[in-house]
Amino acid sequence: MPTAKKTTASGKKTQTKFEAGDVEDNKIIASLSYIFILCLAPLMLKRKSEFAQFHARQGLTIAVAWFVFWVIGIIPVLGWLISFLGNLALLVISIMGVIKTLDGQTWKIPYIYEWSKKWNL
Repeated sequence: MPTAKKTTASGKKTQTKFEAGDVEDNKIIASLSYIFILCLAPLMLKRKSEFAQFHARQGLTIAVAWFVFWVIGIIPVLGWLISFLGNLALLVISIMGVIKTLDGQTWKIPYIYEWSKKWNL
């Protein structure tokens, strides 16, 4: 079975078990996973694509984190700071996620990946 590139947290590229055809056919829609609510598109439209579902679950986790930081931002001063820094980090992670997905990579985002495995979708 063909494999796709995977980047670990340390930046090393390894192989994963996604089929190359699955990756090539679905990397554009999978990249939508990291654009806030658009993570629902691959979750609903590409249910049989393991590659798209992998990224959609991580994207859904990031979308939930965006919401949490938004709620924290309601708290004056300290909440604003935490919200700003958290949202900035999520923005960088989302941009990196889109780039890596379009390159056909699977990136197990530290902490996000662990939470994303808990989604039973």
